[in-house]
Amino acid sequence: MTTVAIIPARGGSKQVPRKNVQKVGGVPLVARAVHAALAADGIDLVAVSTDDAEIAAISEAAGARVIPRPVEIAGDTATSESAILHALDELAASGVDVDVVAFLQATSPFIPSEALAGAVALVRSGEADSVFSAHETYGFLWRRDAGGAAAAINHEAAHRPRRQDREPHYLETGAFYVFSAAGFRESRHRFFGRIAIAEVPEWTAIEIDDEHQLRIARSLAALHEARHPIPVKAVVTDFDGVHTDDTAIVDADGGERVRVSREDGMGVSLLRSAGVPMLILSTEVNPVVRARADKLRVPVLHGLDDKAAALRTWASAQDIDLADIAYLGNDVNDLPAMSLVGWPVAVANAHPRVLEAARVVLTREGGRGAVRELVERVLSS
Repeated sequence: MTTVAIIPARGGSKQVPRKNVQKVGGVPLVARAVHAALAADGIDLVAVSTDDAEIAAISEAAGARVIPRPVEIAGDTATSESAILHALDELAASGVDVDVVAFLQATSPFIPSEALAGAVALVRSGEADSVFSAHETYGFLWRRDAGGAAAAINHEAAHRPRRQDREPHYLETGAFYVFSAAGFRESRHRFFGRIAIAEVPEWTAIEIDDEHQLRIARSLAALHEARHPIPVKAVVTDFDGVHTDDTAIVDADGGERVRVSREDGMGVSLLRSAGVPMLILSTEVNPVVRARADKLRVPVLHGLDDKAAALRTWASAQDIDLADIAYLGNDVNDLPAMSLVGWPVAVANAHPRVLEAARVVLTREGGRGAVRELVERVLSS
């Protein structure tokens, strides 16, 4: 059986401009969906249906096959079903006969690969024709009637049983749907035949339809992905606000003193002992930057106007792919360099724009163990 994950991803979006390329945990939403599908057992191919060049480029880089989506099925009123049917036809024309479809929505940033794999297995085995992701809920649901009054839906308003005495309901998350391709072609709908539920954790259920939900998703990513290893070959950091707490004591002659963490110093020592290259980049010309770098025995480039260019040059000289570098920053002048690397990382008290751009947000603040935390996660990978 051939199972293909299909991810419809239009370029247009009204509530959140360029929604499918917005980053959560430092990774574009469409790329997160591709990664989730690739990590799920039983999926043979991942395809992204899109009308947008940037989405296509991101999807290909993430490991997906791109299916160009015609304009007539890429507007605001176009259905996901129309994109899936078109994708199936295009795949068939290229010699790929699809037996099982996993339909993923990029606007769900936390698609559990294990649950997706379980849903695929149910359809492939014939135990179900259609499976969808949902989470268990014991919530009391209400609606407004024609006159605006509240009316109970899944309970009796006058009877409030305890949670343990109630039957659970399941709320559809919209993250994924898995179904047989033949049944979908016949019904033209994602629900048909024997329908089963793939239960997922409630925290994964967020769907991004507005800016508020996007901010929540970014916060959830920082919380739930906080302790994952960071598999890189080199570490590059800013100085002020990363190795320091972003404050300085200025004496009468204009000299500056900064506060650093001995814990960070030990982390750098461990990284050096492990043979992982490290570099400090700073726009500051203050001699304290050089003094601290010398103390840590780490190369430093400071007084820079263009950190991104300096990072490119250093990575090339070290023969290290930018995708294999973690860059730790805290403020907006770090953004160009962070955009180049595979692992943009932010200290816990970074500027909001840096937090949004980060693939990883650390739990520690600059000058208070953030460097040590990053080092430990790099060495644990």
